[in-house]
Amino acid sequence: MAATPITQALILAGGQATRMRPYTDDAPKAMVPVAGAPIIGHQLAWLVGHGVKSVTISGGYRHEMISEYVGDGTRFGAEVRYAIEDEPLGRGGGLKFAACHLADHNAPFFVLNGDVIADFSLEDLANYHEQHNGAVTVALSPYRSNWGVADLDDRNHIRGFMQSPKLPYWINAGIYVFRPDAVPLLPDKGDHEDSTFPQLAQDGCLIGYRLSGYWRGIDTVKDVLEASKEIQGSGKQLPREFHTTDPHI
Repeated sequence: MAATPITQALILAGGQATRMRPYTDDAPKAMVPVAGAPIIGHQLAWLVGHGVKSVTISGGYRHEMISEYVGDGTRFGAEVRYAIEDEPLGRGGGLKFAACHLADHNAPFFVLNGDVIADFSLEDLANYHEQHNGAVTVALSPYRSNWGVADLDDRNHIRGFMQSPKLPYWINAGIYVFRPDAVPLLPDKGDHEDSTFPQLAQDGCLIGYRLSGYWRGIDTVKDVLEASKEIQGSGKQLPREFHTTDPHI
């Protein structure tokens, strides 16, 4: 039996990323262009494509750039709300603050870090969350090495190198489903991964979902370039009306 659809989401887009310079010298990380369109544009299109009707954006550094690009969400096909921090609250504090601005405080919701681009079934994630009855479900992605890995024979002769292989570990993909009663467990300031998630894990209420499909964390300039190539190669670029730069730059 299918789960009740999740129709609201929260995007954590308040971060200032020093490792992303020069892209973030005068713009928030969520506005970094990938294949011509800002990260947050890719996220909104993906969410709306999976039935999300209302999105709350948690903003901080240069938040006005996000609101100028996104507006009220009409052109993306969703209602968009904003939760603007007066002072940095950290990811956990920002999430707790922004959750107060959700359309329905009594319904579950998706959460996305503002620096991830993905393309997998959110319906499957919602179903998994409901079936396992956790407070929070964390989407997990296979860990991909940043380096080439040597393929050795039993005499330590190098047979070749595997470039950036997937390793047998799973990492937090920065995409979650939250049950509403988990929100009060978040810190007023600080990071939920340092406090809330360890406590939920200890209580057996933190669920892992091994995603299949596309996922890319945008942490460095190299990630921007590689994600742009991947999106262009997949034929899933956003329409030009959502672009802020030439997709081929």
